[in-house]
Amino acid sequence: MTDENERPRPEDDAARLGLVIVGEAAALQSGDDASLDASEENIRETVDSMVDEPLTPRQEEVVERLAAAGGTLTAGLSGALAAKTGGKVEDVLEGAARSVVWQQRLAAEREALQGQPQESADGGAVTDPRDDRRDDTREDAGAQQRRNDDGRDRG
Repeated sequence: MTDENERPRPEDDAARLGLVIVGEAAALQSGDDASLDASEENIRETVDSMVDEPLTPRQEEVVERLAAAGGTLTAGLSGALAAKTGGKVEDVLEGAARSVVWQQRLAAEREALQGQPQESADGGAVTDPRDDRRDDTREDAGAQQRRNDDGRDRG
C-alpha cells in the first residue's frame, strides 16, 4: 500500500469512500441493526484514517451524515434497479462495488502509463498513453458487472 511518508492517491481515497457507501447501502438493505452499527463505525474509522488533522465534532457529524446519505441513496437506487430488472439487490450492490474497484484500477493503470513510452499491439511505440482507447473509454457500471475479476467479459 503506502508507507508513512507517502500520501494515498486521491483515487484510492475515493475508492475507499465509495466502498464504505456501498457497505452502508448493504447494511441498510439488510435491515440488521448490528450491520448498521458496524457500517457506521466503518464510516468513522475510514474518515479518521483519511484526515490530516482531527475533525471538529461538527465536521465529523457532517461527514458521517454525508456518507450515510450516500448509502441511503445507493440502497434506494439499488433496490429500484433490482425491482426494475428482476434482479437481486445484493447483485446490484456487488456490481457497484466492482465498479468502484474497476475505476480505481483504471486510474492506477493510467497513472503508471503517464510519461512512459508504451508498446502497441503491433509492436510499435505509443508515445501518448491516451492513444490507447481503452484508457479514455469510460464504462457504465452494468458493463463492469458483467466482467470477471481479471477484466474479461463473463460472456
